[in-house]
Amino acid sequence: MQLVRNWFSRISLERIQLELMNTAYGSGHASLSRLDPRCLLLWYLFFAIVPWFLSSFVVLAGLFLLTAATTVLSRVTPFVIVVLCLGLIGQVGWLFVLSLFFGGDVGSALPLLKLTLKLSVVSLASITVFSGMDPEKISDGLLALGLPASISFSLSYGYRILPVLFEEFRNVLLSYRLRGQSPERPGFLYWRMAAYYLKLLTMAFFPLMLATAKRSRTTVEALETRGFSYGMRNPASKKLKLSHLRVAARDIAFLSGTAAYVALLFWIG
Repeated sequence: MQLVRNWFSRISLERIQLELMNTAYGSGHASLSRLDPRCLLLWYLFFAIVPWFLSSFVVLAGLFLLTAATTVLSRVTPFVIVVLCLGLIGQVGWLFVLSLFFGGDVGSALPLLKLTLKLSVVSLASITVFSGMDPEKISDGLLALGLPASISFSLSYGYRILPVLFEEFRNVLLSYRLRGQSPERPGFLYWRMAAYYLKLLTMAFFPLMLATAKRSRTTVEALETRGFSYGMRNPASKKLKLSHLRVAARDIAFLSGTAAYVALLFWIG
């Protein structure tokens, strides 16, 4: 029980907020951040679609190793990796338990392992792209590939507003804790504390939605005052915004190396 308490003592709202800030703003030091965002988005498009049509364990395992290596190069925060692992374990775990109730056996873990590899490849590729580049570069890459300006800006804005919303959520939650009273006894397996925090989370949902709506309205008014809609519809403004994008030799080398590695995997598998 003391070990569990030590682990939970390391998990705090401040720590999670710091990890989110590092994920959203601290990707400029990553190796992949120097690549052209268009090339990296096309690379991600391949790894987000192709694994679902594969059935070879050799190919899937090779793609998993490649995406794991790119995730390391992206310098992803440990918080994101822990959330990914917990999500994969929970997703595949309950499917395996559910299969046992319908006549399954240990052999049913083999197709679940294949599903886990597919989910891992897609998830690691997503983490590589969206944690290895700044939100502004991702937005410019999507805009250069032909997506509407509203979609590309919404993605960038969502990344930047996430730490701010988490700070707002932390303030609302702390205000409820200051005005409320926690249970005097934690109960068996801390069920009273779990019910107390679940109640606080439910109560903090509505003020958070109100704060989000107010911040979104303020942002829209500020953007329209500066001519955001007109600027994104103007070809000259769009060309000026994307003038810094260049496909360099390292981008071609990255895509060529990935293509050669994938071709080798298909030949082996």
